[in-house]
Amino acid sequence: MELADMIAQLRQELSRAMSAGEGADLRFNAERVELELTVGVERTHEPGVKVRFWVFDASATTKRSAAVTQKLTLTLQPVRADAPDRMALISGDELLGED
Repeated sequence: MELADMIAQLRQELSRAMSAGEGADLRFNAERVELELTVGVERTHEPGVKVRFWVFDASATTKRSAAVTQKLTLTLQPVRADAPDRMALISGDELLGED
């Protein structure tokens, strides 16, 4: 999966969680989202093609021993498009035993 596609899916999941939390009693401030990824770097020699980053899951990294992989840590700060100065709120159900 390309890095841009993975980030787009993460954005969709966070947006879905925010929508589900509208009016919920329990919500979370999304100050930062930290991701640690194993990525492969692909560089082609065709004109106009740039470097591409591929995100691997744990099982794929063992199968792609010939590929050069790197650990990449991303720290993202979610902001709302309609209110960039306000912190994004994510909802969730309270787990048994949580205070």
